[in-house]
Amino acid sequence: MRFHVLGIDDAPFDKRQPEPVRIVAVLMEGNDLVEGMAVTEFPVDGADASGFLAEWIKTMRWEVALHAVALGGITLAGLGLVDIEELAARLGLPVLAVTRRATAKSRVGEALVAAGLADRLPIVQRSPPAIRVRPGLHLAFAGTDREHAVALIEATLHKSRMPEPLRLAHLIASALARGQSRGRV
Repeated sequence: MRFHVLGIDDAPFDKRQPEPVRIVAVLMEGNDLVEGMAVTEFPVDGADASGFLAEWIKTMRWEVALHAVALGGITLAGLGLVDIEELAARLGLPVLAVTRRATAKSRVGEALVAAGLADRLPIVQRSPPAIRVRPGLHLAFAGTDREHAVALIEATLHKSRMPEPLRLAHLIASALARGQSRGRV
């Protein structure tokens, strides 16, 4: 089966910028067919990233075709935190938080405290632990079991260690912010 996975990533930004950060979503069937794209904005370190994403995704015309949502970790536009369990429940879909490194050594909690956002620590604490899928590919998931989460990710891999919908969202977001894509994906 060729899964329809929505990859979402934020654009590069300056943490002191007053304007919101662009957020890009790319819908792909499998690892080689782009089906759609969407762009929105979210405030730097904004609150309720889970609610924001749930409402945005529900407005997309292809929301009914989705099999999963893939995020680049649980942060959005800095310290906007996504509760992947809540997002999965609100969408009725698996949510996959993909990272290059194991999340056990994450310093998000320290950053929240330093930024005066310690009230968001419970989101970090209840976030499911990431599993290693491959070298350089770790996955936390909600709304599905381990076997299906890994199958969803494996079906979207192509050029890099990152799922193609997420890789393309990253490239597009970078181009929107800088005029051209750059950086490791």
